[in-house]
Amino acid sequence: MDDTVETRWWWVRHAPVTANNGRIYGQQDLPCDTGDAKAFDGLQELLPNNAVMVTSSLLRTKQTADAICAAGLVPAERLEIDDLKEQSFGDWQGLTHEEFGLTNAGTSAHRYWLAPAYERAPNGESFTDLVARTVPAILDLNDRHAGKDIIAVTHGGTIRAALCYALNLDPEAALRFSVGNLSITRLDCVESEDNRHWRISFTNCDPRGTGRIN
Repeated sequence: MDDTVETRWWWVRHAPVTANNGRIYGQQDLPCDTGDAKAFDGLQELLPNNAVMVTSSLLRTKQTADAICAAGLVPAERLEIDDLKEQSFGDWQGLTHEEFGLTNAGTSAHRYWLAPAYERAPNGESFTDLVARTVPAILDLNDRHAGKDIIAVTHGGTIRAALCYALNLDPEAALRFSVGNLSITRLDCVESEDNRHWRISFTNCDPRGTGRIN
């Protein structure tokens, strides 16, 4: 008898934020632009109905989830989890990227993120802090909804944190993942009586294509 339980996580990054005029926003609660009808049509085609839909507490994830549902997706329930919100960039929030560079806010330049994974923003968080905050929430949801589909509409940092845990990566390595707005990343938690592992089905999938991914 096969007692394996698979819980499928469908991670979706929120729609683009344009109200910030290119400034660093982190945990600032800004609205997003949900006008890309083709992307939302693709999301409702690719994502499973009757799933548990989860957002963070920030407006842009809830607006994105609303738009996916307006396109035709029907979740079984919706939950809001504060610990899935984006990394706080503290005093860096509100700065343009040029201002950030001129103030030497980061101790060293970073190619893929504002700062190295272990560097904490003044009055904010490091990416490592984000991983530590996010992973317990993921595991709690995974236990409470084992064997189901979970659609998590969250943030680029949150999705990188999930990949960091699933692949047992050093946080610095996890920052190399590209996570586009409205992209889908699928992680499957596969559990048996004495073992749990994570399978990476795909990352950063553009929903503007055609067909359903199973």
